Amino acid sequence: MKKIIVILGPTASGKSALAVKIARKFNGEVVSADSRQIYRGMDIGTGKISKKEMQGVPHYLLDVAGPKQRFTASQYKQSALNAIDKIFRKGKLPILCGGTGFYIRAVIDGILMPEVPPDWKLRKKLDKRTPKELLQMLKRLDSRRAKTIEKENPRRLIRALEIVLKTKKPVPEFQKNPLPYPVLFLGAEITKKELAKRVEKRIEKMFKLGLEKEAKRFPLPIIGYQEWKDYFKEKITKKEVKTLIKIHTLQFAKRQMTWWKKDERIKWVKNYREAEKSARNFLDEFSQ
Repeated sequence: MKKIIVILGPTASGKSALAVKIARKFNGEVVSADSRQIYRGMDIGTGKISKKEMQGVPHYLLDVAGPKQRFTASQYKQSALNAIDKIFRKGKLPILCGGTGFYIRAVIDGILMPEVPPDWKLRKKLDKRTPKELLQMLKRLDSRRAKTIEKENPRRLIRALEIVLKTKKPVPEFQKNPLPYPVLFLGAEITKKELAKRVEKRIEKMFKLGLEKEAKRFPLPIIGYQEWKDYFKEKITKKEVKTLIKIHTLQFAKRQMTWWKKDERIKWVKNYREAEKSARNFLDEFSQ
């Protein structure tokens, strides 16, 4: 029987390393569910897993689009389903791993996105606005969608506004067409104190690896890159950049956890031992 394991958690929670261990133990391959790591070249600022860290486990949906490309949730969903089918055909276990809750739900719950073609002229115009301004616009046009959207994600906000403005209607309620396979949801549990320590350690590593140079190449409204804007204008110090990235990363992690707390399917695990036990029980239960 075909089965899927989902490994999720806030940024810097160790979910990527956990997915690799589970994949090596149970003959799996990993499909990334991270809306930032799909972009080529954005390696340091997104905390993208390295070849060495993959330990020989194939990973899908990393580096599939250029940083200036728009890669929609619909595109992600179809690409992820194709990757999952490929893994099944190889007789292996698909492991969907990432921190983008909407991507995960799109694949597992089969959420159907509105088919509205991109309007590049409109997007360019909206690109000039801040996430706060975009959210205020969405609140006026579609208060229901404004309550559920990722409020600091300009790409999500612009897409929602695009749908509303092009269709002259609110963003429709998402229809569902869930996958017909058993799915195990594992969440990488971490305390706030430990998460703050890991985030600080990760940011220090990013700076040593050359985040400044990468941010100069990709001046995008994304955490890890957007904080450098005033630094390059000589308005703030590098230390202040580091502080801003930490604050924004922890705020983002909090929003991720708010998203997942609503989902009772998730089994939260504190370490690999608990994750392995849950995975083994799940795979044994649906072994036929």
